[in-house]
Amino acid sequence: MILVLIGYMASGKSTLGRILGKKLNYDFIDLDDYIEEKEQLSVSDIFKSKGEIYFRKKETFYLKELLDNKTNLILSLGGGTPCYSNNMDLLTNNPNVKSIYLKASIPTLVTRLKNEKSKRPLIAHIETDELLAEFIGKHLFERSQFYNLSEITITTDNKKEEDIIEELVLKLF
Repeated sequence: MILVLIGYMASGKSTLGRILGKKLNYDFIDLDDYIEEKEQLSVSDIFKSKGEIYFRKKETFYLKELLDNKTNLILSLGGGTPCYSNNMDLLTNNPNVKSIYLKASIPTLVTRLKNEKSKRPLIAHIETDELLAEFIGKHLFERSQFYNLSEITITTDNKKEEDIIEELVLKLF
């Protein structure tokens, strides 16, 4: 089985994916890290030098590659991955995949993101918490229609990592 973690940036996909992988003895792959390894460029450098369209095509290509060639995998997607190409269809139509939406509120996301803006090209230019909240809210509004297609939704606000993992394992098995 491939467990695919979906959600906005800073929703906990990579952190929880690593923990869940250890608990279930599954491999863990962050799709952005996988793309960087294959392309020999950081995601932000791919965006800068080759553009978003190139990145989104490669993102779908590598997503298909992983879905076709892996089992017993926890796969963390980028926040935008479910929203482009037919990526959500790839997940929902694959009997070997369970999609999990890690849902976090706007205030939680602002708290998590405000001190790491420099590492996130999409929000690096946003100067205040209010503008960050507005940006996240707009994005979540656009993306939630895709995120909500996930088979399982776990709300992560004000929960410890181990409690989220326990809730997730109970819903999975």
